[in-house]
Amino acid sequence: MNKKVGIIGCGNMASAIIGGIIQSKLISPENVIVSDRDYAKLELISKKYGIKITKDNTEVANFSDILILAVKPYIHDVILEEIKNNVKSDTVVVTIAAGIDINYIETKLGQTVKVIRTMPNTPALVRQGMSALCANKNVTDKELENVVKIFESFGKVEIIDEKLMDFIPAISGSSPAYVFMFIEALADGGVVSGIPRDKAYKMAAQAVLGAAQMVLETGKHPGELKDMVCTPGGTTIEAVSSLERNNFRGAVIEAVKACNDKAVSMLKK
Repeated sequence: MNKKVGIIGCGNMASAIIGGIIQSKLISPENVIVSDRDYAKLELISKKYGIKITKDNTEVANFSDILILAVKPYIHDVILEEIKNNVKSDTVVVTIAAGIDINYIETKLGQTVKVIRTMPNTPALVRQGMSALCANKNVTDKELENVVKIFESFGKVEIIDEKLMDFIPAISGSSPAYVFMFIEALADGGVVSGIPRDKAYKMAAQAVLGAAQMVLETGKHPGELKDMVCTPGGTTIEAVSSLERNNFRGAVIEAVKACNDKAVSMLKK
């Protein structure tokens, strides 16, 4: 891709994005620049990937054809005020923060700005991310395609309506935390039975990975895949019955709702 990509912020998600686009050879290192207040962090990522680095956010804005705001929601006000006169008219501005909607970016940078709102998740760090994207009317199909390619370099992508974006953290953005808790609980159950903890973590994590891959690759309903494991009168259906008695699915649904409610409360317009 013959585009210059700038990233403001050098946290975990920025590192995942940089790793994806460089390791996939989508964009050459000299066409990527990242800024952050922590120069030691910048030096480490520059040494690893050979990209440009700076502490000057306006330099990143001036450089970029695609400008990714990889900062916390509460920092957007300061960053957008700082760079608003340096964003070129044809630059695509990409936000990855929960609660930052397209209207908010348009209000800060002008109604003609090209904006893509995204919600990736932390498995992007191992190039197994899941990202949801939506764009405003100023973004062309080709520009959206370019940003999709960037996010596909570290995982899978879905284009959705913006009205659904506030619900993405609960099912995709935040849900790895729920899965980590499930893996930990599975492993703890194994440890109770005498399985060494390191082996229990490995077996539990691989089981979750394999189960997820079956959903993605077979296209079968998760309930159908569950039924395939449950022999009548067997051990698995006994475990499933126990989970149901303890409101397993209800607890997950309530967690998703709580996350949704928090995401909506954070929305900046």
